[in-house]
Formats: sequence, structure tokens, C-alpha cells
Amino acid sequence: MELLQLKYFQTVAYTEHISKAAEQLNIAQPSLSLTIKRLEDELGTTLFDRKGRNIQLNASGKILLNHVNRIFTEIENARMEIQTKDMAIDHTIKISISNPRFLSGLISRYITQWPDTNIQQGLGARNDILANLKKGDIDLGIAGPPIADDEIESCVLINEDIVLVLPSTHKFATKSEISLSKVADESFISLANNEEYSFFTTELCKKAGFTPKNIFEVDSHLLAEIIKVNQGIALLPISVCRKLDLIYVRIADINPTYPVGLSWVKDRHLTSSAKNFRDFIIAYFNDHYALYKV
Repeated sequence: MELLQLKYFQTVAYTEHISKAAEQLNIAQPSLSLTIKRLEDELGTTLFDRKGRNIQLNASGKILLNHVNRIFTEIENARMEIQTKDMAIDHTIKISISNPRFLSGLISRYITQWPDTNIQQGLGARNDILANLKKGDIDLGIAGPPIADDEIESCVLINEDIVLVLPSTHKFATKSEISLSKVADESFISLANNEEYSFFTTELCKKAGFTPKNIFEVDSHLLAEIIKVNQGIALLPISVCRKLDLIYVRIADINPTYPVGLSWVKDRHLTSSAKNFRDFIIAYFNDHYALYKV
């Protein structure tokens, strides 16, 4: 069993598609398939189940993946320790977030204090962030809701208040708070490319006794424009409302909050810069708690 063989297996496990994995690894598909077959023969078991044109890890594959992740984590730890032993601290920080607003206002403050830092920021869905953390492609991840996984350490940065956003001419615009059930028949505007948050707001409405009628799915800036021309209402985090100067009311009875968390791999070595950035993020959200509450 060779490290290259295990790296190929790890890539296939996360893509769950031989062709996509072969493209990422820049090798021929037949060669990759043969490598996986030899690994299965060596272990005496299959590692994947076929699901139509895709493949999926089976129970044996999941066991192997957990061990392979730990192997590469330890190799990366050794590389980092060797690399930093006799040289300056690495100033590169790799972080991925599920929504740009999570670093808004924070990043400029950090760079002002530590101008030599090289921050590489990606944008991805929660599951992509989890996979990239485990593969070692990023140091830190911020997602809502926080990532829960045995290999990942997560802390809640904030439980942000969610409010109902209304056009200025809406009949409830002057209210201080209303029950969500009062707008069951209204047209809703949802945020695009954010499955976790869309699921969260849909569940809020279902708890109030209805399924929202979503007529638009757009980014936050277009959402603000649509609301201002009286074409719908929305459920948004309070920080977004304040940034875009939107009219909002509190949601009575349930007082909904949306948790946002910072994550990193439990046993992976972090550079001093990554640790410093992690601590800075936590402190920033603590210091700016009021921005995220009504």
C-alpha cells in the first residue's frame, strides 16, 4: 500500500466520481480505476458502491478514509514542523467561508494590524468547506450552521438574530414585531446559492404553519432592490439589514437566531499566523456582538 495509492483513493472518496477524480489528479481514468481495484484486492474488500453513473463509499471505504485522513494529517504535521523549524513563520492563511458577510469588516482590521499576512480566501458550501478542511486544502472554515464532525473542532462565533424584512409601504412596516404566521400568504424572496440558510428559513416558516412561496432567488443586494419596489418580503440576518439599510421587524414568539461557526481540523498543526487569525476572528465577533443582535 503506497501513499500515492491512498491519495488517489482519498480524491475518489471525496468526489464520488472516477472521471472527476481522474481530472483533478491529472491521470487517465482507466489508470485510476485500476489503482482503486488493486487497493481493494490488497484489502480484500470493496470500498465503493455504484449509484448509477456515480460511486459512493461503503462502510469499509468510510473506515479506510478516516485512517487515510489521519495519515495525511500526520504527514502534513511533519512537513509543517520541518518547514518551520529553521525558517520564519509562514504568513499564508487559507480560509473558506460559506458567505462573504462573515469576514466583512473583519478582514481589513486584521490586515491593518498584520500587513505581512497573505490571506487566501475561498467561498464554498458547508460540505465543501468540511471536505477541504479534512484534505488539508484550507486552515480554517466559517459556515452557518457550524460544522459538526468527529475530526473537526468548531466554535460558535455568533447566534445572529433573524428578522422579517419588509417594503416601507407594507402594512406591517411600522410594527415592532409580528408573528411569522401573519405573512403566510405573502411572496418571499430567498438568498441564492445558500442551501443551508434557505433550508433554515423554510423550516422557520413550516414551524409557523406554512411553506413560503418564493418568487425570487437572488443575492442580498438584488434582494434589497426587489424589496424596495414592493415585490416581496424576506427573512434575513440583522447584520445584512443594517448594512443594506432595510426596514425590518422582529419575529414574535420564536425569536429565531442563525448560528455561525469557525472550524479547523482537531489534530492538524496550524501555523502561528493561522492560530493568530483564528483567535482574532473569535475576538472580533465577541467585541462586535451587538451588530448581530436586534
